[in-house]
Amino acid sequence: MSEETKHPEPEEAQPEQEAPQEQPAQEEAKPEPEEKGGKGKKKKEKTYTLTREQMEAAEMAAKQLESVKDQFVRLTAEYDNYRKRTAKEKDNLYQDAKADTIKAFLGVYDNLERAVAACAGEDPEAPHRKGLEMIFQQFKDLLTKEGVTEIEALGAQFDPEKHNAVMHVDSEDFGENVVAQVFQTGFMLGDKVIRHAIVQVAN
Repeated sequence: MSEETKHPEPEEAQPEQEAPQEQPAQEEAKPEPEEKGGKGKKKKEKTYTLTREQMEAAEMAAKQLESVKDQFVRLTAEYDNYRKRTAKEKDNLYQDAKADTIKAFLGVYDNLERAVAACAGEDPEAPHRKGLEMIFQQFKDLLTKEGVTEIEALGAQFDPEKHNAVMHVDSEDFGENVVAQVFQTGFMLGDKVIRHAIVQVAN
């Protein structure tokens, strides 16, 4: 009998050893050190204790401060009043000087007015008359530009603040105490009379 070829028996595969599953070591959570000045910490408030002398000194300083404030307010008000008063005085001085200057030229106005009135009977196209009328109108425009106005007189109620009555006449053409005639024109600079109108008053 022929020898059976003996095949070597396959070695039984040994089961692989399962590698032990490595379980991550659970490290214990370590408390993190708290940062300095963290939110969790409350800052201690410092308290101060004042002595009686310090309290009295503080009260005295507060009173002195109030006194200085009061003095400052009064000084500011006084300065404001002084500034307004000096500004008004300056304006009054300027207006007075202006009125005196204008008053000095009113004689020229009177002469021009009389000259134009004397030419009333001449030819309106006469060069002499036209020249006088142009000069007179230019003079009146200059006064108006400087704030000078004529005082209303003829036919107006007599006003002693603006009119200077030198004559009195009885007339049925005018009412009582009405200006019947103007001898000299009066002028005002703003609200100030620089020359009274010389007039005749009726009744």
